[in-house]
Amino acid sequence: MKKLCETVGFLVFAQGAGGLLHAWFGWFHFFGLVQRLPFIGGYSVSVGIVLVVTGIAVMIASDAVKE
Repeated sequence: MKKLCETVGFLVFAQGAGGLLHAWFGWFHFFGLVQRLPFIGGYSVSVGIVLVVTGIAVMIASDAVKE
């Protein structure tokens, strides 16, 4: 269960970082899920920041999960 939480946290962090890089520099056209969601609109930077923070929080919280 701990590895699953770490993996999910990393994937959420990577999606947020990819979304931020795409919004700021135009990189990662193929990677980010954030720019493909139509209901996000102009909030891609905010969603990217939330995903990065959430991913870090899940990875930190995975240390509290017992095997």
